[in-house]
Amino acid sequence: MANEDKKDFNAMLHDNKDMPKFQTITDQRSIEKYGGDRMYFAPPIDYDKIMKLVPWGKVITAGEIRKYFAKTSGADFTEPITAGIFTSIAAWASYQRNEDETPYWRTLKANGELNSKYPGGVESQKEKLEAEGHTILQKGKKNIKYYVKDYEKVLFELE
Repeated sequence: MANEDKKDFNAMLHDNKDMPKFQTITDQRSIEKYGGDRMYFAPPIDYDKIMKLVPWGKVITAGEIRKYFAKTSGADFTEPITAGIFTSIAAWASYQRNEDETPYWRTLKANGELNSKYPGGVESQKEKLEAEGHTILQKGKKNIKYYVKDYEKVLFELE
């Protein structure tokens, strides 16, 4: 995101944009990729609520949150692009608040990857995760990315 210092992320977090809602998709490639045609859109605040559940020492991926929303809503899948945007909104909203912190650094991208769009970028997220006992791996030479080592072993299970 750009111009984070000029945006009110808490207002964005509470703007449900007519969500939750469902959409039937007709693109055959997407239906095959996601395993069905019933797509769910969760509002930003729902991502924040889930992210707040992840305890110290545990992590979750945006994909796991999406699977949970699909399962609990009866959809085939949850829309992936808004999921990434809304986890970032939750992170920045928490960063802008003086209280009621969301431990956003515990929410990872696919395969345990750190999220460069969170406040302070991957360096800040890396520092917070290492403080909770996680080992961070650096991969790549030119396009460097960071991952939580063995993140699958410390995944928070949503019920």
